[in-house]
Amino acid sequence: MKNKNLSWVGALFVFALLLWCTAVTPGKVADPATYTCAVYSTFFSLLPPVIAIVLALNTKEVYTSLLVGIASGALLYANGNLELALNTLFFNEDGGMITKLSDSGNVGILAFLVMLGILVALMNKAGGSAAFGRWASTHIHSRAGAQFATLLLGVMIFVDDYFNCLTVGSVMRPVTDKHNVSRAKLAYLIDATAAPICIIAPISSWAAAVSGTVEGVNGISLFISTIPYNLYALLTILMVIFLAVTGFDFGPMRTHELNARNGDLFTTRNKVYEDDAQPAHSRGKVIDLILPVAVLIVLCVLGMIYTGGFFSGTEFVEAFAGCDASYGLSLGSVAALVVIMIYFMCRRVLTFTECMDSVAAGFKQMVPAILILTFAWTLKTMTNHLEAGAFVSGIVKSATAISILLPVILFVVAVGLAFATGTSWGTFGILIPIVTSVFSTELANVAETGEIPQMV
Repeated sequence: MKNKNLSWVGALFVFALLLWCTAVTPGKVADPATYTCAVYSTFFSLLPPVIAIVLALNTKEVYTSLLVGIASGALLYANGNLELALNTLFFNEDGGMITKLSDSGNVGILAFLVMLGILVALMNKAGGSAAFGRWASTHIHSRAGAQFATLLLGVMIFVDDYFNCLTVGSVMRPVTDKHNVSRAKLAYLIDATAAPICIIAPISSWAAAVSGTVEGVNGISLFISTIPYNLYALLTILMVIFLAVTGFDFGPMRTHELNARNGDLFTTRNKVYEDDAQPAHSRGKVIDLILPVAVLIVLCVLGMIYTGGFFSGTEFVEAFAGCDASYGLSLGSVAALVVIMIYFMCRRVLTFTECMDSVAAGFKQMVPAILILTFAWTLKTMTNHLEAGAFVSGIVKSATAISILLPVILFVVAVGLAFATGTSWGTFGILIPIVTSVFSTELANVAETGEIPQMV
């Protein structure tokens, strides 16, 4: 706690120093057509993302770290003029925070996330997850089967990692307990199939989050192009399959599994975790879990290829690659929400009031994602205003050694940031805008060819 407080003291000191600089050098608001920032394409243009990264690593708090980084960028861009800094932060035509939230493409991504949150709330309330758990308990007869079923359910629920963890955990916990699979192994299986599956699924909240932080190219097309290179996700999934099929365990997990075979699921002397499973809806069936996911996928794909011109004669692959992801995902998710609500009410699984209650609950669930995306969009604007991409690109092009090591450097920074903050989306929001600014030319080539260039 003391170190965290010291980190915030340092952050406030840096921000106060920048604010003091604006007070003693008030500057002038020049003609926008001829305005020039004093720190264009210099080392100081890197301060906004650097401040955000350092604060996030030290404070473990992503939202405020991003906001402080954005505000620092606005102050630097304003050449010491506080009025211009505030206008840049909120109302700049090229990407202030309010301007970003008024952009139809960005709002479409946010609408998709909100619809997804509502659908997750509906499916949980309907009791389909609990019904699947009851079905699984009568059809699974071995430890390997229980682990493999956990994997399969995690793969099937790929639309959102939170929904994946909550659903798979509550559904499979009674099944794995019955077959003496430790809670540690269950937690590993769930975690290793939640985010890795979502990050390689084009129809997911993660795809929307990643594509939403990229400007100037088709975000979904870029996301799909990166799937074969997402080695962590692919290797993690293969590892889970290997462990589930072979039953091989090592390290501390082996200790947990050996104890679980003897009846101790927690590797503790006494059971210290209460069973917090939610009561299932009595009329819920397995189809109430499978059908909504299928409807969401089908309608989102239809919405995306519709925006790509598929129904006007364009080939399917070309329509999907050239779609308006924001419009297509929001259109498909809204249609899916209407269809699924009608389905649940016709089956009398949920009442109209219960469906409406899920709207507020789903929106609340997606507020953290909305905040991160909003701050990420604005941080990208600040780095663009300060020409940070041009500065870093110049360094990279002038130093072959740095160019070769840049992927490694980015990987190490991403690992440290994700580990320290505990949020992949926060890592996306901080690093993707920086990387896309540096490699803007390469991204343009990706948009045209669909191929990712190799580092040389």
